[in-house]
Amino acid sequence: MFDCIFYANVIHENRKDIIMIENIKEFSKTKMENCITILINNLDTLRTDRASPSILNSIYIDYFGNNVQLQKLANIIVENFNTLKISLFDVSIKNRVKKSIVNSNLGLNPISIGNDLRIVLPSLTEERRKSYIKMAKNFSEQSRICIRNVRRSSNEKIKRTLKEKLISSDIEKSLQSDVQILTDFYINKISKILKIKEHDLMNI
Repeated sequence: MFDCIFYANVIHENRKDIIMIENIKEFSKTKMENCITILINNLDTLRTDRASPSILNSIYIDYFGNNVQLQKLANIIVENFNTLKISLFDVSIKNRVKKSIVNSNLGLNPISIGNDLRIVLPSLTEERRKSYIKMAKNFSEQSRICIRNVRRSSNEKIKRTLKEKLISSDIEKSLQSDVQILTDFYINKISKILKIKEHDLMNI
């Protein structure tokens, strides 16, 4: 009877260890993925010579007192390689939308055609391309900082868990190693994403 209780307790403790380990790993991965998502969203606002609805992701409109993303107020499609067509669900806000796009830092000038707006993307100047690449590098560095902050938070969780004697020192070392592997993976992913964006920006 004693043996059964002993082994049951061991299994219970091992299960707690496994749950604790998986929770910390999942926390690290989820938070680092969020850093990458923010980077991609930021890079999407830096347009290339190719038209893409994502370049308007940063445009928000005051709609009935709410700050609403343009993407949720219109159907935005690519008409050809350098032209976007914006079909608003509510035509009454067309002038507001046009003004918001003109006043953005995107260098775009929408043309009103019937109930729609069209945007013909002008070719990027060399100066603008270099400016965008610099911004892309800054976004990437912010993302690296974000990843490292997640690593720090994860390691603090691991140390706190060890201090509370919920895991062993061996598991602590193993977890820290896993977090570092994740960190290296996402830091490398940032470099790959930045390289693709730089290529797109310089591709005439």
